[in-house]
Amino acid sequence: MSGIKWRAALAVAICLGALFFLTPTLVADLPTFWNDHLPTDKIHLGLDLQGGMHLVLEVDTDKAVDGTLLRTAGDLKETLMSKRVRFRQTQAAKTGLITYELPDGASRTAFEKVLKDNYPDIEVAASEAREGREVVSLKINDKRSGEIRKLAVEQSLETIRNRVDQFGISEPEIIPQGDDRIIIQLPGIKDTQRAKNLIGRTALLEFKLVNEEYSVDEALRGNVPEGSMILHESRLDRESGRRIDTPILLKSATLMTGESLESAKVQISDRFGEPHVSIKFNAQGAKEFERITGANVKRRLAIVLDGVVHSAPVIQERIAGGNAQITGSFTMDEARDLAIVLRAGALPAPVKILEERTVGPSLGQDSIDQGMWSILIGGLLVIIFMVIYYKWSGVAADFAVILNVIIILGALTAFRATLTLPGIAGIVLVIGMAVDANVLILERVREELRSGKTPRAAIEAGYGKAFLTILDSNVTTLIAALFLFGFGTGPIKGFAVTLSIGIVVSMFTAIFVTRIIFDYFVWNRKIQTVSV
Repeated sequence: MSGIKWRAALAVAICLGALFFLTPTLVADLPTFWNDHLPTDKIHLGLDLQGGMHLVLEVDTDKAVDGTLLRTAGDLKETLMSKRVRFRQTQAAKTGLITYELPDGASRTAFEKVLKDNYPDIEVAASEAREGREVVSLKINDKRSGEIRKLAVEQSLETIRNRVDQFGISEPEIIPQGDDRIIIQLPGIKDTQRAKNLIGRTALLEFKLVNEEYSVDEALRGNVPEGSMILHESRLDRESGRRIDTPILLKSATLMTGESLESAKVQISDRFGEPHVSIKFNAQGAKEFERITGANVKRRLAIVLDGVVHSAPVIQERIAGGNAQITGSFTMDEARDLAIVLRAGALPAPVKILEERTVGPSLGQDSIDQGMWSILIGGLLVIIFMVIYYKWSGVAADFAVILNVIIILGALTAFRATLTLPGIAGIVLVIGMAVDANVLILERVREELRSGKTPRAAIEAGYGKAFLTILDSNVTTLIAALFLFGFGTGPIKGFAVTLSIGIVVSMFTAIFVTRIIFDYFVWNRKIQTVSV
């Protein structure tokens, strides 16, 4: 009897544990004590059950390589000037190349020496003589280019994950696909356009000086001075409520970027009561910002985000402390999202949405309803069959099946796993597998009873002979499920999660729990026949 007691206590403890974790899902209003001190996680539903958005993004890794090449070219320019090497940088015929004109062979020799000594990742892509000058095109070598592309995808993945986490979406799935793609699933998202803007924004923050020496109108006619560029300043007209874009001529050189940003938060303006984003630089960035503002007092400094000028105030004095503001007639949501992307950091390369699917909440609810009906109808048919075919032994098997479903759902909640529509299919499959294990045991018990054995001996022999068969079939299925989880994505993983948990639980209920029931009636109640 002591053996039955501890086994029964273990089974009850596991069942109560499952119900404990399921309580927040089953009970709408939990007591204050529970909310303060006990787990409140509900079963997390996947995109196909609660609705949401599915995106496939492509990272423009070519832009990451080009950006690295341009930054290297800027550093190379300073090095060549310090070495007194004569050159002229020209516009490349295609992306991925930087072209230089060298006046003579001596300059070419000095140029190549600078490259060899200081820039091992740069190689000569093409070279030709043109009207007595040496024309050399440079590119990043293939090895370094591959590293940059891989790093761009990894950094994009991490940046997007940080943005989504700060946005407050529960259980997002953000995984890489192939060499340059990222799959994003956002369950429960309602404002899909806002989410797309948040995820896809490059968030490149730049500080550029306004070119006040030349006419904007003249630049718009095509006479853009060398070293300058035209961007547009976006502002909201308070009277009409329309957003107005005004062209503005800027110096092309970027004095500072958002790489030195330490924090970004939304604040309310005292003057108009409008939200703006207050930014703070780290120690190095604060020194650089102080130097830039000190050297350009009474000049306009434009704050540019993703190619759009948000403000271009006049620098009245040197600004110490590393604090600045980004204004632009934002709504509160726009200001919050801007602060999020600035805190999370800029994407190393632009991303493009290749595929977008949106699942509405009503469709998700239909999926839940249909999935629950499939479990209820399938389970009910199994229960009825087992009672009719195996009588009271079938009732014990049915109890194990019901307990099986409860423990699976409790385990999903405890492990914070996500339940998907394929996951529900996995639960239905596990119900069938749990019944199959009971069928093997009960058929063995029948055979032993027909051979004339006592109920106790028949039960021991039935469980003993069926155990290895059940173990073998379940272990091979579990291995397959683990491989599905390891190499699958999205729906396949959801199926693999419930299948893996269900296999372990079904072995526990089919072999351990039902054996307790049979042993209780044979040992304690001392029954003379087994209804099977």
